[in-house]
Amino acid sequence: MMIAAGPDPRRYAPATIRNRGPILDVLRQVLPAAGTVLEIASGSGEHAVFFAEALPDLMWQPTDPDPDNRASIRAWIAETGVTNVTAPADLNAAARAWPVTHADAIVCINMIHISPWASTLGLLAGAARTLPTAAPLYLYGPYLRNRRHTASSNEDFDQSLRAQNPEWGVRDLDEVSDAAAQAGLTLAEVIEMPANNLSVVFRRG
Repeated sequence: MMIAAGPDPRRYAPATIRNRGPILDVLRQVLPAAGTVLEIASGSGEHAVFFAEALPDLMWQPTDPDPDNRASIRAWIAETGVTNVTAPADLNAAARAWPVTHADAIVCINMIHISPWASTLGLLAGAARTLPTAAPLYLYGPYLRNRRHTASSNEDFDQSLRAQNPEWGVRDLDEVSDAAAQAGLTLAEVIEMPANNLSVVFRRG
């Protein structure tokens, strides 16, 4: 959920403040020391500017298909003055061709459960096209494990998502991993995170 603040184009995602510190701790271990990080579904842009400020040797490329989100990202870049975040690109993860054709790492936070399954398949295929060998695709969010929710709160969240859109919902990590393998990505690491979320790291084969 994102909040708009009147005429200010910046949007706010309350979960960002809670999860950005733990996510950054993982990204420090997973991302390369330098290069370009492509963020898929950047949303408000709060993550992009926070991670870019903390990781100054990386160039952060945010993307989002929503023009209001892209306006928010541009406003956050201007507000913070961060210099290693590029202008947001209009990118739909499900598209067969992306406007960005190379990245040294891809980050996607809280997207695959709030989008159709086709977006997950597009993300995995796009990562295989865009990343060099052994480069990481980092995913964050809630998942089922062994076809079961990891917490009752995740089950409630799943039901609320499906009530909003039957194509949405918390995904089973095994299904995501199988689809990733078909796209040429190998599951490298699964890290338990606060609030019953997971950090999931794939690497291009």
